[in-house]
Amino acid sequence: MAWILLVVAGLVEVTWAIGLKFTEGFTRLWPSVGTIAGFAVSMILLAYAAKTLPIGTAYGVWVGIGAAGAAIVGMVALGEPATAARIFFIALLLVAVIGLKMTSGH
Repeated sequence: MAWILLVVAGLVEVTWAIGLKFTEGFTRLWPSVGTIAGFAVSMILLAYAAKTLPIGTAYGVWVGIGAAGAAIVGMVALGEPATAARIFFIALLLVAVIGLKMTSGH
């Protein structure tokens, strides 16, 4: 169950990270409210997952999912550059996330 919570926390992190783009420096009310709410939900889920999983693993997986997901959404939906180098390094992030999962002992 902790791994499911952690993956959901990472996916919610993607939403609030992308939401930051639409807050315009927290000057737009509803995008700011949504971003802050997403941040809170993501942190709460991470905290629950960390009750069972090692914190280094949980945090690393959470950050990896969020960073890779935000970069992918940026490229696919927001027109950010999708260079071979960016795709390669996103793939490395995902390999690191899988490696952390496989070596966590849980």
